[in-house]
Parts: sequence; structure tokens; C-alpha cells
Amino acid sequence: MDTVAILEKLVSFDTTSRNATAPIIEWIESWLDAHAVPHTRSHGPEDGKWNLHAILGPVGRGGLALSGHVDCVPVDGQDWSRDPFTLSEQDGKLFARGSADMKGFVAAMLAAVPTLSAMPLVKPVHLFFTFDEEITCNGARHLIEDVSARDLMPDLCIVGEPTLLSPIIAHKGRFTIRVDVRGRPAHSSQPALGANALHAMGRAIAEIAEMAEGFERDGPHVAGFEPSHTTMQVGLAKGGSILNIVPEHATFEVEWRAVPGDDNEAILARLRHRLSPIDAALRALSPECGIDYTPLVDLPPLDLAPDAPLVSLMQQITGRNSAGYVSYGTEAGIYQQTGLPTIVCGPGDIAQAHKPDEWIARDQLDRCDAMIERLVRRVCAAS
Repeated sequence: MDTVAILEKLVSFDTTSRNATAPIIEWIESWLDAHAVPHTRSHGPEDGKWNLHAILGPVGRGGLALSGHVDCVPVDGQDWSRDPFTLSEQDGKLFARGSADMKGFVAAMLAAVPTLSAMPLVKPVHLFFTFDEEITCNGARHLIEDVSARDLMPDLCIVGEPTLLSPIIAHKGRFTIRVDVRGRPAHSSQPALGANALHAMGRAIAEIAEMAEGFERDGPHVAGFEPSHTTMQVGLAKGGSILNIVPEHATFEVEWRAVPGDDNEAILARLRHRLSPIDAALRALSPECGIDYTPLVDLPPLDLAPDAPLVSLMQQITGRNSAGYVSYGTEAGIYQQTGLPTIVCGPGDIAQAHKPDEWIARDQLDRCDAMIERLVRRVCAAS
């Protein structure tokens, strides 16, 4: 099976993040078993959410890791012109959910197994397959903890998110929280007897909008990112039950995408401080009123030094003289946080990700196949 044939199989699994990854991981395991490649599962607390770590060549620490997530975003409510879980080709474009983000790279990883297995490998080639990248990135956290605990940490890591095979050395972090506002119900004809949670939420959202404007105005600004500053927004909000009842509960979700140098925990502390007068006013009305915060996602930024050896290596392998920045997040920041030098470089265009009729160019997969082989020969094979 070549990369396209494997991609056809991978996209047939509906690995929307709400679903288990066990079926696709079992298929990958069968492919690895057929080529005598040892592998180990790791998992989170949810049933059926599995990672996989495989090693080609000598089993041990060091060498190179290729990393790809196997979950994908939903197709619900999207206007697809074809079956999203059946690979179809038109004019050199391969259409399916996950084709670009990022089962194309996962397929290339697997298609390379026969060639890599035949190489005289003196250093290990690690293959990382992770779950839940599209929602929490917790799969990568569980995987790297397991790899570290078994003393199998690689020296270098390539995360194959779609970058048109251009090396990416930095991306923003992402932090999301749910804010629950607790008020007190009353008949709408006597609003003073209640505490309106929706009104309090409105004031809180206005404060957050001012915080967002402050990031744009005051920075920090990091050249290379578009936009160059940390961004913040409220993306979801709801509350109330019926118009003639003072609403006792409201909830909204906030995200920010921080440039390297802005700290997620420090931003959360600033947000809590900014909303503390609203919280205090609610609590003064009644002990059951107030504001609660629940962190949902904490994705650290990636910040690889431009002069790091891994950057030069990937520039040579890909033939690119530049090393870019992107505003979306990846698992690379998690790996870097553990001390594993990591860069983002993979086939396909992020502009096609998460959209109806998602696609990846066949030519991108061909070039990715060549990139993986050159990279492994350079890093892990006997000269």
C-alpha cells in the first residue's frame, strides 16, 4: 500500500474527537505487526482513546520522532459535496475529512515503514500517533509522559501538521476556560429581588473585550505572527430559561492565543482580577451568587530558536531557506515543554483544514514521502 492507499483506509474511520480512536489504532497496529515493528499503547481516562508509540530500528532513546494525530474535527452542519469519510480524487486533489489535517502525514509515516525497516538504522525512528489534538491535546501529554517514563525520549521531533512542507519554528499557545455566572432567580416584575446572571455576564464580556483591545494596543508584539499580538475572544455564551424570570445562571467560554512571552497562567490571573468586582457584587447579594472558572485547554506555544540545529536540518531537507510562524496551535509546544526539540512541517495547506470538502494535493504527499526518507537517512541511518 502506498501513501494514498493508506490514506484511503485512514479517512474511512470516523475519528471525530468525540469518538474513540481504538478502531484506527488497531488498524495501524495490524500494519505495524505485518512489518514486525514493535509498538506500545498509552491512553487517557476515557475508554477507547488510545495513543500509539512505535519504534523502527534499535529500541532505545534518541533518534528522530515523527508525530501525527489521528482525530479530526466534525462534519456536522457542513455542506459537503461528497462523502467525507470516503477518499475521492479530482484534478490531483484528494478529498476527505482529515486528508490535510492530518491523516495525510500519518499515511506517509505508515507508508514509509517498509522502506525505513530496510535501512541500516543506527538510531531509532519513533512514530507517535495521538488522540484529541483537536480539542485538548491531552493525547500528546499522555503519550510523552509514557515515552519519558520508559526512557525512550527521542532527540528530535517533527509534527506533520499541514504547512505545505515549510518548516514552522513558532506558534501561539491556546488557553480556554468556561466562566459560570451564578445569580439568583426572581419574577421579572421584581428584579431587585434577584441577581441577573445574564447582566453580570454582559459586564464580564465587556471587560474581556477591553482586555482583547489591550493586547492589540500594548502587546507584546512578536514579528512573524499574524496578528503579531496575543488575541482573546468570547466564542460561546448562553443563559436564562424564560423571559419573565430573572436568570440565575449564565455561562460563556473564553479563549486566548498567546504569543511566546505571554504566559497563560498570568493572563488567567489578570482576567480573574479584572472580573473580581463583578464577582464581589454578586456575592454581596447572596452567598450562592458569584463567578466560577473552569480551565478547559492549556496548549503551550512553540518557540524554537531560529539558529537551532533542527531548523537548519529541516531547511536542508525541504530546500526552504525560511522558517515560519503560525497563529494556530499544535502538539509541538507540549513536546518542546518536555525538553524535546520540535518543529512543525507537513504536507497540505492549513487553509483547507476544518472546511467542507477538505483536500490535500497528491503532489504534497509525494513530496512528503521523499522528505521522510531523506530525513531518516540523514538522522538515523548509517552513513
